Amino acid sequence: MGRGTIDGVTSTASSVERAFRAALYDDTDTGLDTGASLLAADPAADAELARRGEEFVATAWRRGWQPADVVRLVRRELDDAHVRRVAALIRAQAGQDRPRGRRWAVQLTELPEDPARESDRFAQATTALELYRLLLRLPALEPLQEEARRAPGPAASRMLTRIRALLAKAEATGYPEEAEALSAKAQELMARHSVDEALLAAEAPAPDAPGACRIGVEPPYEQAKAVLLDAVAGANHCRAVWNEPFGFSTVVGFEADLEVVELLYTSLLVQATHAMTKAEAAQRAGGRKRTKTFRQSFLAAYAHRVGDRLAAAAETQVTQDLLPVLATREVAVTDRLERMFPETTTTRLRGVSDAAGWTEGARAADRAQVRARPRLE
Repeated sequence: MGRGTIDGVTSTASSVERAFRAALYDDTDTGLDTGASLLAADPAADAELARRGEEFVATAWRRGWQPADVVRLVRRELDDAHVRRVAALIRAQAGQDRPRGRRWAVQLTELPEDPARESDRFAQATTALELYRLLLRLPALEPLQEEARRAPGPAASRMLTRIRALLAKAEATGYPEEAEALSAKAQELMARHSVDEALLAAEAPAPDAPGACRIGVEPPYEQAKAVLLDAVAGANHCRAVWNEPFGFSTVVGFEADLEVVELLYTSLLVQATHAMTKAEAAQRAGGRKRTKTFRQSFLAAYAHRVGDRLAAAAETQVTQDLLPVLATREVAVTDRLERMFPETTTTRLRGVSDAAGWTEGARAADRAQVRARPRLE
């Protein structure tokens, strides 16, 4: 005899529905335990449970979320088991999804691995329901447009490869002077790359419009990191808006500039972390105990000083004849930003009270930051 039906719905589907009613729309532990027990007792419900999870993921995409956004939030709010579960759901859903561009494809390749699951069915069901609770409550985000239609040519790809290599060397070296020289060369190439792309777009029959991407701003000290990202974005013809609750900044700009913002922000953050670790070790060797306040002040000073130096360097990037092209793009970026975020607020850095931390952070920024770039011809 078959599993039978209950009001036209198979009993497997009924198990999932009853588990959802108990656990997803009731945020108590009792409801969660009830739902997990129902699922654990019905192994045949596993496929339906997974299918419904893929539906939750697809709904997140319609609400403006992307794979990296979801994984970042799950990692922050739940545990590793939930991260692995959502990664598996995203991979499964991607097989039925349409192509969504280069950044999306990269995010799929960076999903965490999904090792063998626990043998405890109750624990598996609990993990799934806790995850689905979170996915069910995801709010709508500002939608990001599809990526630029004009693909980068071979010359642009080679340029970005060189920039990545230079920044990787700057991060790896233990010599501040070498790191500065490598970062300076990378910034020079970034500036040239940005101008070349701007001129190509201006001459194209249908110039690219500004796009947007989200860059994770991870705790701890995320406020100082958001300031650093804002400084990098501004110096590279982009604008950034920080979403503190969900741990990311949305950066608006043209595609070539967005890519170099991602590269430079990541590199400077790595260099800042290395420098902060070294500074803390020196403080401890001198008998001075350093705390969270030291680190917060260090990164705040680093972000502030980097911003000042980037802004000064930006003023000498281009010749006068290139200013109209860049000014037109700046207007387009601002317009896109204001349409995406009609209402924004400003915030002030908190917890910056350690003088030694501020001094060390400023020194680290001086070492890591680029010199003034040569004028582009």
